[in-house]
Amino acid sequence: MPQNYSEHADPEPSLVRSYAITEGRTKPSIDLPLEAIVATVEDVIASGLAPEDIRSSIVALCGQRISIAEIGAYLGVPIGVARVLVADLVVSGALKVQATLRSDATAVERRELIERTLRGLRQL
Repeated sequence: MPQNYSEHADPEPSLVRSYAITEGRTKPSIDLPLEAIVATVEDVIASGLAPEDIRSSIVALCGQRISIAEIGAYLGVPIGVARVLVADLVVSGALKVQATLRSDATAVERRELIERTLRGLRQL
């Protein structure tokens, strides 16, 4: 769990509908798998975003590497909403996406992913 999770959590359910948050969009502008790991781009601050804007919370959460699925869970929004908003932030340059494995990945790539996953689990 990211540090200071309680700062980002909204204890009360939002009365704003998901389609209002994404301006009616249901598909992200770029292809983002749910397991994709995203992080903030160095020296990027969520300038221009109001503190109550959910995108500010996403940028703050991504100070540590985090998956799109985790972002949705931490913020209590549907994963589809998280994907659309994260895609917007990637396109704007505020976030970067770490490469994930594709179906044609080599055995070496798969092994490296498993090793990175194990290192991450050990750090928990």
